[in-house]
Amino acid sequence: MRRAGFFQKPLEWIYENFKKDTSKMLVITGTIGWALSSVAQIIAVVVNPKISPEKKSFLIPQEFMDAVVNIGAFFGITMFAKKSAARLCSTGKFAPKAVREYLNKNMTLYKDKIGKMDFDLDEVLKGDNKFPADSYYAYKNNFTTKATVGASILACNIFTPIVRNATASQVQKSYIERKNNPYVNQYLNCSNQMKI
Repeated sequence: MRRAGFFQKPLEWIYENFKKDTSKMLVITGTIGWALSSVAQIIAVVVNPKISPEKKSFLIPQEFMDAVVNIGAFFGITMFAKKSAARLCSTGKFAPKAVREYLNKNMTLYKDKIGKMDFDLDEVLKGDNKFPADSYYAYKNNFTTKATVGASILACNIFTPIVRNATASQVQKSYIERKNNPYVNQYLNCSNQMKI
């Protein structure tokens, strides 16, 4: 019973805030998930005694860059897909049958506006109680959710690995250049001798 009570309030909050916009929940929870996993990865490198300080000086910046790419790519791509899908629904470009029927009945008002970027069905429903709002919002939620899921797959499995590999090779190249720099090596040798 306690467990249900403990989770009940957070679940109610999630339901109330995201019931009309599931895609928003996907963007937020996905971004938080990437951030937490990135922090865990960096902490694992920092506290691992089996990794030498020299390797840590390479791995920590690399993990940090991976985190920036992972979080940034996921948030940017999914948010763009969410907003684009929502906008396409708002213009009437993509709409459920009930909304299409409503627009067809009122063709004299909306004929030249449907599909145009300055047309907004959200504004139409405010002024007309005959507009099928429930059908419209359900369709829009479903459409934006599918677009966000597709974008998250694209971000996580295609875009992120390509960018992450490119940034990792840059970090590695920078690390090798620093390591081969005689002044850096001299500094590292001096600091290691001082520790002894």
